[in-house]
Amino acid sequence: MQIRESIVIGAGQAGLSTSFHLKRLGIDHLVLDANSAPGGAWQHRWDALTMDDVHGVAELPGAEAPARDAQRANIVVPASFTDYEQRHGLPVLRPVRVDAVTDEDGILVVQAGERAWRTRALVNATGTWTHPFLPHYPGMETFIGEQLHTVDYPGPEHLRGKRVLVVGGGASAVQFLGALAPITETIWVTRREPVWRDDEFTPEAGAAAVALVEQRVAQGLPPQSVVGVTGLMLRPQEHEAERLGAYAHRRGMFQRIEPDGVRWADGSFEAVDVILWATGFRPAIAHLAALHLRSAAGGIQLDRNGRGTTAVKDPRIQLVGYGPSASTIGANRAGRTAALGVQRALRGIPTSVT
Repeated sequence: MQIRESIVIGAGQAGLSTSFHLKRLGIDHLVLDANSAPGGAWQHRWDALTMDDVHGVAELPGAEAPARDAQRANIVVPASFTDYEQRHGLPVLRPVRVDAVTDEDGILVVQAGERAWRTRALVNATGTWTHPFLPHYPGMETFIGEQLHTVDYPGPEHLRGKRVLVVGGGASAVQFLGALAPITETIWVTRREPVWRDDEFTPEAGAAAVALVEQRVAQGLPPQSVVGVTGLMLRPQEHEAERLGAYAHRRGMFQRIEPDGVRWADGSFEAVDVILWATGFRPAIAHLAALHLRSAAGGIQLDRNGRGTTAVKDPRIQLVGYGPSASTIGANRAGRTAALGVQRALRGIPTSVT
């Protein structure tokens, strides 16, 4: 069986950036993508999400970023990824859903059903979209209404006229409330008091937020999202929801779910038709379990004090779209870093933890 120099798992922003840089370095590689078409997680987002609504899509290396306009994001971004793959001749194979990565006598074996590939180095670019986090509360299974996670969000029109409980204190919850409050009744609940910022989000503020995520990854802790540590800001399209009080009237987490609503520890009750769980995602890395990359703290420790992409426990493994690189801008930069990490691993050059 052929032994490749590197395999990249995932063809989203981080995977395509990595493939671009691997090709420039002359490293033989293959990109395995679970989707049947280009576009990464973007192709699965709701139809009502426009390019004006997204927080930003950075340009891939050697390309321009998609225009910010009223077109559907789940069409524009996949189209740009399709063009990028073709224009640069990136070696993407799909659909391939990787089940596991194992080590056989020093060679990494990537398994997907009955198929397998052998490689000397691996770049994991699977992101988080396929691993939504849904907390468990007593009575969840008895609820007779709809329960939706961000991955299932059908757009605001589907929820028009329904009483919607939005759960979560992050950017997605704020965005959902902004779209829903003008057309239906909403209730917002969060586990903690939301942290708002009213100052300008400068490059320095962004760098400081990324540094907090890097610190966790450097210690081998599970990463937090970059957006989760920047604080919340309202965009112009959310000002109407603010005027209607959607963000001012917030409750703490309920104690249990009942067939037609939720109940708090003090006995108070709210009847709702829909529970919308904007509770985030976790890194999709279960297929790497056999490599034992996790630290005792539960995360995967990366080199360069969390600013790199190389797994400290196994320098053959690079992680992009993980921790501080879990954004489109971070993914681009991480792609180049990961390609250089692969080059070092192939040459047998030790990586630095500090």
